[in-house]
Amino acid sequence: MALPPGSRLGPYEVVAPLGAGGMGEVYRARDARLGREVAVKVLPDALRTDPDRLRRFEQEARAASALNHPNLLAVFDVGTHDGVPYVVSELLEGETLRERLRAGGLTPARAVEHAVQIALGLAAAHEKGITHRDLKPENLFLTRDGRTKILDFGLAKLREPRPDGDTGPEVETLSHGTEPGAVLGTVGYMSPEQVRGMPADHRSDIFSFGAVLYEMLSNRRAFLGESSPEVLTAILKEDPPELSSSERNLPPALGRIVRRCLEKRPEDRFHSAHDLALALEATGGPSGPLAAAPPPGRRWPLRAALGVGLLTSVALGLYAARLAWNRPPPSFHRLTFRRGIVTSARLTPDGGTVIYSAAWEGGGPLQIYSKPIAGREAKLLDLPPADVLAVSAQGEIALKRRDAATRLLDDARGTLAQVSLAGSVPRDVLENVTAADWSPDGRELAVARVEEGRTRLEFPVGKRLWETDDRIDGLRISPGGDRIALAVYERDGGGRVDVVDRGGHHQTLSRGWTWMTQVAWAPAGREVWFTPLDAGWMASLRAVTLSGKEREILPLPAWLRLQDVSRDGRVLLAITSIRAEMYGLAPGASRERNLSWYESSSPLSLSRDGTRLLFSEVAAGVDDVPLYLRGTEGSPAVRIGEGFPADLSPDGRWVATCPSGRPRERLKIIPTGAGEERIVGLGDVACRAMNWLPDGRRLLVQGEQAGRQRRTYVVDVAGGPPRPLAPEGTTCDAPSPDGREAACQDSKGNVLIYPLAGGNPRAARGLEPGETQGLWSADGRSLVVARWEKTPLRIFLVDLATGARRPWREFQPADQTGVLDEVSVVLTSDLRAYVYRYRRVLSDLYLVDGLR
Repeated sequence: MALPPGSRLGPYEVVAPLGAGGMGEVYRARDARLGREVAVKVLPDALRTDPDRLRRFEQEARAASALNHPNLLAVFDVGTHDGVPYVVSELLEGETLRERLRAGGLTPARAVEHAVQIALGLAAAHEKGITHRDLKPENLFLTRDGRTKILDFGLAKLREPRPDGDTGPEVETLSHGTEPGAVLGTVGYMSPEQVRGMPADHRSDIFSFGAVLYEMLSNRRAFLGESSPEVLTAILKEDPPELSSSERNLPPALGRIVRRCLEKRPEDRFHSAHDLALALEATGGPSGPLAAAPPPGRRWPLRAALGVGLLTSVALGLYAARLAWNRPPPSFHRLTFRRGIVTSARLTPDGGTVIYSAAWEGGGPLQIYSKPIAGREAKLLDLPPADVLAVSAQGEIALKRRDAATRLLDDARGTLAQVSLAGSVPRDVLENVTAADWSPDGRELAVARVEEGRTRLEFPVGKRLWETDDRIDGLRISPGGDRIALAVYERDGGGRVDVVDRGGHHQTLSRGWTWMTQVAWAPAGREVWFTPLDAGWMASLRAVTLSGKEREILPLPAWLRLQDVSRDGRVLLAITSIRAEMYGLAPGASRERNLSWYESSSPLSLSRDGTRLLFSEVAAGVDDVPLYLRGTEGSPAVRIGEGFPADLSPDGRWVATCPSGRPRERLKIIPTGAGEERIVGLGDVACRAMNWLPDGRRLLVQGEQAGRQRRTYVVDVAGGPPRPLAPEGTTCDAPSPDGREAACQDSKGNVLIYPLAGGNPRAARGLEPGETQGLWSADGRSLVVARWEKTPLRIFLVDLATGARRPWREFQPADQTGVLDEVSVVLTSDLRAYVYRYRRVLSDLYLVDGLR
């Protein structure tokens, strides 16, 4: 039953709803008698006939109404109106402790201030014979005037007063659902006795308090696991990582207090919450209420504040397992706002700052920045272009310095350097490094470096653990320091996740991916998280256990690149978009035109007169590559079929392509207008690429026979067996304008001119290593040569008779922001028309909370 504004519950007039949950509906109301606003909770219609739910509702009212303390939610009244039971409590302004922790955490001094108030509130409840049994950040409310309030006594255990009026611990009355054997509480904050279903007294609250205090001081949970059973096992058998006295300048006494609260045996903990409060005050933390308001950006309006504060109370009586399955959606906190590309990023060990490298507007150089998570402004660091590999517990950054020709997203080797966060000149450590990470204590480095063609994993530097012929693009050391997770790109293509332990024992956890962008350990060290690219070039955040069990954590319709995972489970992601763009010049035009169609346009061939363009669109998740024709003057594209690669016939009537799927030993001839498709058999030769000869009746086909190297054949479209043109390992893709010769490249990179009628080749003079050719000039005297190192793409004309060369044109987009150094171009032989393509990558850095 939803109560409309203006309706009454006894003397209380409903003003507005604040929230609803499984155990009640909460309203903002006005007490006309005293002229104050209050919060009123009523039991939903469907639950009023449920004796168990009604009993729990009454139990909360009974527990809370017995309490009167500034650090406990005050209950003013309880009653029934027209059969509707309700409880009236004070109206609060502020935020829950959980919200404060998500917003960036607390300073140690603030954490102690809040902790003292929580302990005093617990002491007041315990003195009344009430054990809370569900203490957690969601049930702790930080008010705007500096007080800390304990909410939600729906799981409280009451002790029945003795006949003399005393409330001693000897006489217990346990309502149904709170007896021994019932596991009540919230996973992660339950005491060992709660996990075992044993009787829980005030010392159980002290254990839960210790888990909350640990999180307040470190901003990470005390007990972690990838499932509820794993968390419960950790509570029973494991101790959380030590709170280092150097971490966040914590007094050593605080670590001792936390350890005593989290003792597995109740008798080893503090004997009372009052003693606990005294111990906290003795650490030097202020004992009075907080004077400061919540940090800017976290102040809530009155209705929202109480909605969250009391919504934690309306979930009374739910078991921890059920709560674990109703997690809120993850929250995304954007960290970068400029247009460009983030290549690498790492969090500092305290999780409060991100160090990242990025290239921003206009295609400027790669630079390194430091940015507080809670702030908006990033600080440019005076460091050379480099990738950020790791940040140590000692405040040292491990960098991979880039060569000037290294592409933005290239995971090639570089020089490992170290530099202090405090500011200094980087010191070079090791060459030919592809990846590195600091040990948990920040004293040693694990590195992957290339030596004599093989990648060597060393930990520490100089001690070889493992070697591979594949490339290691990323590595991370486990929280325990006993294992190293690797992002591996295989020599034959494909990505995988590997793990190597300190003894050099290697295992593969996940494989079969197109590419592996990065890896990181989950906080508990039981899973490796990674962002692989699938066949459709899409990446989701995934996890794999050491036994090889995989799961998907975060699917998004974007290219995700994992950067880091903090100790409390927050994930640093670069969310990236990639678009291939085409620009071209039509015959007679004076200005280039954007000829892009969808997200990944790639030019394949121009008609002889340069008026029509054949191009492909490689779409994510699509096996068949669609082929399109469009006019270079900008007319709409027309889809003509599928296949890749492809070439347009000299008369513009046909397109030859290698069809997708099996068998590959065939060619497909597609009409560009009216007509029927034709299939041309290739015998036992698998089709890889082709080019039309000028007569329009034959093709140069690059193909492979099983177990042999690629080779070029002459194929008649009317039929007949393929005829080899050049030896194995030599590929030909540039027929001369008269159709008598073809320019070919052998396995050593030498360019040779082969006669199509057969015979010995002649050498092409004037070409340099690293240059590619794919076209003859219209007069047949020169080769059009592309030299590709870094944008711009430079085109030269090389005279075949003399070897003389002259530059013709450079291709690069006017806006260099996020442009990868991968430019391709198609030209007409008279050089009057062209279309070139490049890829632009733009990314934003996000910190994602709430992923499990």
